[in-house]
Amino acid sequence: MNSPRSAWIVYTVLRLVFFAVPFALVYLLGQALGFSQMLSAIIGAVIAGLIGVSLSVIFLSKQRETASESIYEWRQQERTPDSIAEDEAIDAADQPDDSDAVAEDAAPIGRRPGADPA
Repeated sequence: MNSPRSAWIVYTVLRLVFFAVPFALVYLLGQALGFSQMLSAIIGAVIAGLIGVSLSVIFLSKQRETASESIYEWRQQERTPDSIAEDEAIDAADQPDDSDAVAEDAAPIGRRPGADPA
């Protein structure tokens, strides 16, 4: 794999092939056996999904690893010191201020501290 883009293209195309070929075969077999189009499509999709996942787990581990490494590298190259500082500032601004929460809990709504409870 020369580039991250080619890793993703190869992985995606192989996953589609691993689904499309079994789907077509099961769908055509269902039609040959006299099943309705809807039933053939549903059975074909379920069986093709199981076959596709199984084949991709068995045969595409190297491509999946390459694709996940490209995601990691892509995410890490975007993080500049400026973007890290911005993220920290946003996280700090999103955290609630504890001093406001204490003041609200001290006085019930509608009453002033020190007022008669009459």
